[in-house]
Amino acid sequence: MKKLMNNVETILDESLSGFCAAHGDLIVRGEGFVRRKTLKQGKVALISGGGSGHEPLHGGFVGHGMLDAACPGEVFTSPTPDQMMAAAEAVDTGAGVLFIVKNYEGDVMNFEMAAEMAADMTGRTSASVITNDDVAVEDSSFTTGRRGVAGTMVVEKIVGAAAEQGENLENLKSLGDAVNGATRSFGVALTSCTVPAAGKPTFDLGEDEMEFGVGIHGEPGRRREKMRSADAIAEEMVGHIVDDFGDRAAGDALLLVNGFGGTPAMELYLMYNAARRLLEARGLTVARSLVGDYVTSLDMAGCSVTVSLLDSDAMKLWDAPVHTPALRWGV
Repeated sequence: MKKLMNNVETILDESLSGFCAAHGDLIVRGEGFVRRKTLKQGKVALISGGGSGHEPLHGGFVGHGMLDAACPGEVFTSPTPDQMMAAAEAVDTGAGVLFIVKNYEGDVMNFEMAAEMAADMTGRTSASVITNDDVAVEDSSFTTGRRGVAGTMVVEKIVGAAAEQGENLENLKSLGDAVNGATRSFGVALTSCTVPAAGKPTFDLGEDEMEFGVGIHGEPGRRREKMRSADAIAEEMVGHIVDDFGDRAAGDALLLVNGFGGTPAMELYLMYNAARRLLEARGLTVARSLVGDYVTSLDMAGCSVTVSLLDSDAMKLWDAPVHTPALRWGV
């Protein structure tokens, strides 16, 4: 295993120290979380989190127009309820807290515990949005139902913009559920990732193989098969997404081609070109686009395709100003 680290025990702490130092104009570090440096009084606080190794998700999306705080767990391990409670205490300015949670059993359980504890101990008002955009696998040992993957970032951006504009907790919860319901993702891996503590790849792929429908922790996909052309891979990924939308597959959409951490930008843009062409041939209009590493899986090679249907309100919220370490426009 070749990784730029000092030792396994300190890799997360040292990485977070560097992250916060590099973006000290936007964020500060708390005990078990990172938060916006400047809080907006009277605004509903948005908090997300999950295992580390998916950077820039979630900490990279803390800032104006997105999250107020993010709780990083150890690599591929859920943060604890204590982390989430501490984050809520730090960023709740009186309008309540909305937790945005990927659909993994540990994440859902710990965020639910944190919400219950916060309500019992402090009377804090909260709600949760569970993201489950992955159409590749209906069930796995990590989740109950579909996994929350790159579409989580889309929910954080759109809901974050609405929160910045002063929407209340109930409306933000409804909006988050609606955006999640309008979002689908599918991923493919060309190599495994290597978790530092394990010191070896999570799974083995032959030089001529790919894992179709892989999860962001290296969970098994729908099947393993021989490599195919990018166009053929994109055709099946887009096909599964559009078929899952059914009659809703029409109108404007956001197309996100997301790298898993080990794929060159050249290949991601090639996949975007193929996916866009296929979507438009099926009657969707790609009105907004994003390409790059946003929800990664350490050093895994491969990518995911995410499609989010956009009505006029959602498009305005997507376009609204955002200023975070990993996403910024309009400010």
